[in-house]
Amino acid sequence: MALKWIQCASILMFLAVSLGAFGAHGLKNKLSPYLLDTYKTAVFYHSLHALALFIVAWLSTLSADPKISWAGIFFILGILFFSGSLYVLAVTEIRWIGFLTPIGGSCFLIGWLLICWLSVKI
Repeated sequence: MALKWIQCASILMFLAVSLGAFGAHGLKNKLSPYLLDTYKTAVFYHSLHALALFIVAWLSTLSADPKISWAGIFFILGILFFSGSLYVLAVTEIRWIGFLTPIGGSCFLIGWLLICWLSVKI
Protein backbone atom coordinates (compact mmCIF):
# COMPACT_ATOMS: atom_id res chain seq x y z
CA MET A 1 0.00 0.00 0.00
CA ALA A 2 2.87 2.35 0.75
CA LEU A 3 4.01 2.28 -2.88
CA LYS A 4 0.57 3.35 -4.10
CA TRP A 5 0.62 6.33 -1.73
CA ILE A 6 4.16 7.23 -2.83
CA GLN A 7 3.10 7.07 -6.48
CA CYS A 8 0.05 9.24 -5.82
CA ALA A 9 2.11 11.72 -3.78
CA SER A 10 4.76 11.89 -6.49
CA ILE A 11 2.23 12.60 -9.23
CA LEU A 12 0.53 15.28 -7.13
CA MET A 13 3.90 16.88 -6.32
CA PHE A 14 4.80 16.84 -10.02
CA LEU A 15 1.53 18.65 -10.74
CA ALA A 16 2.12 21.13 -7.92
CA VAL A 17 5.58 22.03 -9.20
CA SER A 18 4.29 22.25 -12.79
CA LEU A 19 1.33 24.43 -11.81
CA GLY A 20 3.58 26.58 -9.63
CA ALA A 21 5.98 27.15 -12.53
CA PHE A 22 3.08 27.88 -14.87
CA GLY A 23 1.74 30.44 -12.41
CA ALA A 24 5.12 32.07 -11.86
CA HIS A 25 6.02 32.30 -15.54
CA GLY A 26 2.84 32.00 -17.56
CA LEU A 27 0.36 33.88 -15.42
CA LYS A 28 2.56 36.51 -13.76
CA ASN A 29 1.60 39.26 -16.22
CA LYS A 30 -1.91 37.98 -16.94
CA LEU A 31 -3.49 37.93 -13.48
CA SER A 32 -4.18 40.73 -11.06
CA PRO A 33 -2.07 40.67 -7.88
CA TYR A 34 -5.10 39.37 -5.95
CA LEU A 35 -5.75 36.50 -8.38
CA LEU A 36 -2.05 35.65 -8.57
CA ASP A 37 -1.98 35.48 -4.77
CA THR A 38 -5.03 33.21 -4.88
CA TYR A 39 -3.21 30.97 -7.36
CA LYS A 40 -0.11 30.89 -5.14
CA THR A 41 -2.27 29.86 -2.18
CA ALA A 42 -3.64 26.98 -4.25
CA VAL A 43 -0.12 25.84 -5.15
CA PHE A 44 1.06 26.11 -1.53
CA TYR A 45 -1.75 23.96 -0.09
CA HIS A 46 -1.53 21.56 -3.02
CA SER A 47 2.21 21.06 -2.36
CA LEU A 48 1.85 20.81 1.39
CA HIS A 49 -0.82 18.14 1.22
CA ALA A 50 0.84 16.19 -1.57
CA LEU A 51 3.83 15.97 0.79
CA ALA A 52 1.44 14.84 3.52
CA LEU A 53 0.69 11.80 1.37
CA PHE A 54 4.29 10.71 1.96
CA ILE A 55 3.43 10.68 5.68
CA VAL A 56 0.43 8.52 4.81
CA ALA A 57 2.75 6.17 2.90
CA TRP A 58 5.10 5.93 5.87
CA LEU A 59 2.25 5.34 8.34
CA SER A 60 0.89 2.58 6.12
CA THR A 61 4.15 0.67 6.75
CA LEU A 62 3.56 0.89 10.51
CA SER A 63 -0.08 -0.09 10.68
CA ALA A 64 -2.88 -1.54 8.58
CA ASP A 65 -5.46 0.74 10.20
CA PRO A 66 -7.92 1.89 7.51
CA LYS A 67 -7.87 5.41 8.97
CA ILE A 68 -4.47 5.83 7.32
CA SER A 69 -6.02 5.41 3.87
CA TRP A 70 -8.92 7.64 4.86
CA ALA A 71 -6.46 10.38 5.82
CA GLY A 72 -4.86 10.07 2.38
CA ILE A 73 -8.23 10.16 0.66
CA PHE A 74 -9.18 13.31 2.58
CA PHE A 75 -5.87 14.96 1.62
CA ILE A 76 -6.54 14.18 -2.05
CA LEU A 77 -10.10 15.48 -1.80
CA GLY A 78 -8.75 18.61 -0.12
CA ILE A 79 -6.32 19.18 -2.98
CA LEU A 80 -9.12 18.71 -5.52
CA PHE A 81 -11.68 20.91 -3.79
CA PHE A 82 -9.52 23.54 -2.06
CA SER A 83 -6.66 24.00 -4.49
CA GLY A 84 -8.71 23.03 -7.53
CA SER A 85 -11.37 25.63 -6.82
CA LEU A 86 -8.72 28.32 -6.24
CA TYR A 87 -6.94 27.40 -9.51
CA VAL A 88 -10.22 27.73 -11.41
CA LEU A 89 -11.14 30.96 -9.61
CA ALA A 90 -7.75 32.55 -10.30
CA VAL A 91 -7.62 31.62 -13.99
CA THR A 92 -11.29 32.07 -14.96
CA GLU A 93 -12.61 34.47 -12.29
CA ILE A 94 -15.65 32.21 -11.92
CA ARG A 95 -16.54 33.17 -8.37
CA TRP A 96 -19.31 30.64 -7.66
CA ILE A 97 -16.69 27.85 -7.63
CA GLY A 98 -15.50 29.30 -4.33
CA PHE A 99 -18.15 27.30 -2.47
CA LEU A 100 -15.87 24.26 -2.90
CA THR A 101 -12.91 25.91 -1.17
CA PRO A 102 -14.12 25.47 2.44
CA ILE A 103 -15.17 21.89 1.67
CA GLY A 104 -11.57 21.22 0.62
CA GLY A 105 -10.26 22.97 3.71
CA SER A 106 -12.48 20.77 5.86
CA CYS A 107 -11.09 17.70 4.07
CA PHE A 108 -7.56 18.84 4.94
CA LEU A 109 -8.55 19.26 8.59
CA ILE A 110 -10.18 15.82 8.73
CA GLY A 111 -7.06 14.27 7.21
CA TRP A 112 -4.83 15.87 9.85
CA LEU A 113 -7.18 14.84 12.67
CA LEU A 114 -7.06 11.27 11.40
CA ILE A 115 -3.25 11.41 11.39
CA CYS A 116 -3.31 12.70 14.97
CA TRP A 117 -5.76 9.99 16.04
CA LEU A 118 -3.57 7.35 14.42
CA SER A 119 -0.44 8.64 16.15
CA VAL A 120 -2.06 7.98 19.50
CA LYS A 121 -2.93 4.42 18.52
CA ILE A 122 0.36 3.37 16.88
